[in-house]
Amino acid sequence: MNIVACVKRVPTTEAVVKVADGGTSLDESGLSYMISFYDELAMEEAVRTKEAQGGEVTVLTLGPSEGTKEIRECLAKGGDRAELLADSNWLSRDCRASAKALAAKLSDLGADVAFMGRVATDRDNAAVGPMVATYLGWACVTDVVSLEIAEDKGTAKRETETGIETIEFSLPAIITCNKGLNEPRYSNLKGIMAAKKKPLEESPAELVDNQANVIALTPPSPRAEGRILGTGPDAVPVLIDALRNEAKVL
Repeated sequence: MNIVACVKRVPTTEAVVKVADGGTSLDESGLSYMISFYDELAMEEAVRTKEAQGGEVTVLTLGPSEGTKEIRECLAKGGDRAELLADSNWLSRDCRASAKALAAKLSDLGADVAFMGRVATDRDNAAVGPMVATYLGWACVTDVVSLEIAEDKGTAKRETETGIETIEFSLPAIITCNKGLNEPRYSNLKGIMAAKKKPLEESPAELVDNQANVIALTPPSPRAEGRILGTGPDAVPVLIDALRNEAKVL
């Protein structure tokens, strides 16, 4: 089976993000990066599918040429090869521009199934997966928490606002992965050493004009300083009054 794990390089969750000069992008100086959390689930599910069905896992990412560290980490966890679609302006792409480039590469790779995170932890749009499936004309199941794939079809369970929905689908398909689907493995020394020798191909990402452009980035207003309303039981009525009349949460 030809399996692809689509992953994205994002700033670490503890990164202190600043707006760059010009006010339309982030200041990338000093940022450290990681693979988006939900893409870690996608990578794990891709490897588990290979272990169950056989085949090969390709790690696919769109990002800067210097993002090979994060890709090698995925190869150390069970990926067989990697494809980097290089774009120095990757953070400026809208969902459509990213989806079109990924769809074109997935078509070239002849993938049977592609796994993605339900959202990227930097943008939180949850749009790229369904867009890629639309461009390819593939089935798409989002927010998957349980999955079984056999030959040319599969069954997935996904979370909805009203409960768990079970869906049968045919391959090829896009699967976006949610919490609960699996527990990502850690890479071991053997995997890390093997990853250094696995093929990593780099090619230019398809240039696609954005349909949505950022016109301004504004940091959130600083939080008001906290205050002590009192101590012990005497503080309870004062706290309730503040929650009811000031915060208006009661």
